[in-house]
Amino acid sequence: MKRYLIFGYGVLSYALFFASFLYAIGFIGNVGVPKSIDSEALLPLGTSLLINLGLLSLFAIQHSVMARPAFKRWLTRFIPAHAERSTYVLLSTLCMALLMWQWAPLGGVVWNISNSWGATTMMALYFASWALLLYATFLINHFDLFGLRQVLHAVQKKPTPELAFQTPALYRIVRHPIYVGWLGIFWFTPTMTVTHLVFAMIASAYTIVGMKLEEVDLENVHPEYSQYKRDVPALIPSLRRRLARPAAAQSS
Repeated sequence: MKRYLIFGYGVLSYALFFASFLYAIGFIGNVGVPKSIDSEALLPLGTSLLINLGLLSLFAIQHSVMARPAFKRWLTRFIPAHAERSTYVLLSTLCMALLMWQWAPLGGVVWNISNSWGATTMMALYFASWALLLYATFLINHFDLFGLRQVLHAVQKKPTPELAFQTPALYRIVRHPIYVGWLGIFWFTPTMTVTHLVFAMIASAYTIVGMKLEEVDLENVHPEYSQYKRDVPALIPSLRRRLARPAAAQSS
């Protein structure tokens, strides 16, 4: 019974994540959702800014602390190891949902592309960034990244082995295609409001910090990652790299 409860927990965590993922597309892109990043400003500027900084900080702290190996070891003293990743996914989803629910728009416009071709291009790049992010997760095993592989192994009464290192497709020309997707999501918009700019700047800074922390962990566990770092750029793809060239490691 316990292993089936773990499996159900993992599936529920994933379902909630995917629902928030879909809502986030509309929230950041101001498309088809009741409340978006640029909804009407209702609170004083200072209050709104403090709320938003708090929400972004909560997400960043949860996301980074729970991703560290030491925290994972501590957490699995209290929950089954097969459920650790699903717990991370669930709490990340709840933090994201809280951010979208309590986000306080600031108002103001930094730039606005009124030309229809230019606005359409920016929105196309925005949606392409989401597609890139999702595609990159499947390249490195989407189901492991979001905990489903682990909970399936719980049902099968099998340990979850570490994934073999590989550099499929995009990972041969850029180390962090998922983060490239996130940066595109933050910045590709036909109308950059003050609200959106605050969000994009803080989220981008956190992305860079999170990337550095992740790479420290990868180098500690996989010494060959250091050579991979030297061979493959982090965020700007090198189209001159030979796609068939084997690399030492992968990252997200």
